[in-house]
Amino acid sequence: MKKKNIKILLVDDEPDILEIVGYNLSQEGYQIYKADNGKEAVRMAKKVLPHLIIIDVMMPEMDGMEACENIRKIPELHNVIITFLTARNEDYSQVAAFDAGADDYISKPIKPKLLVSKVKALLRRLKEEKQDSETLHLGAIVINREEYKIIKDDKEIILPRKEFELFYLLASRPGKVFKRDEILDKVWGNEVIVGGRTIDVHIRKLREKIGDEFFKTIKGVGYKFEI
Repeated sequence: MKKKNIKILLVDDEPDILEIVGYNLSQEGYQIYKADNGKEAVRMAKKVLPHLIIIDVMMPEMDGMEACENIRKIPELHNVIITFLTARNEDYSQVAAFDAGADDYISKPIKPKLLVSKVKALLRRLKEEKQDSETLHLGAIVINREEYKIIKDDKEIILPRKEFELFYLLASRPGKVFKRDEILDKVWGNEVIVGGRTIDVHIRKLREKIGDEFFKTIKGVGYKFEI
């Protein structure tokens, strides 16, 4: 999807933040929409159907957490990418953000170039949704789900079934944080009763075989894949 067709909704009660973030993202070619409180964010989201929402937590009338929960209830916005941009970076705030339905969490202050990079990473999900569901192309990595085959830098990597399924799940949505419960349900299902330690072990093995830089731990929440 071309940048000019991508709509981003910025939500913050600080005019300076809206201006700075909006300017830098508009310079990249994105369509920018703005709201200064949670209620306005929900109304604007329904109206413009953005591809990405960057929202503050502490705001008047309706905070970001509640706004996020309400947006997730709108059928047309079920797959919208939502990330919080806030000065609150405590672990419990991050957990609450993901529980509210957020895909990521960006702490203030953040340099414009880094913010633009973060936004590009989140928007890669839009591209991945258009790819063949059986094959993922992620930079130098190609994942063929049908053949359980991984090619990285033109070299084949063999993974046991569960490691492959976990890797495919995370890689299918770069930038998305997968909660532990979601991972257990989608990878292990009702086959056996396993604990969170099982996930940690599999992630450690993937880091060793694929590369540590691709896997990020979100403390108290789960994991995500980044490229």
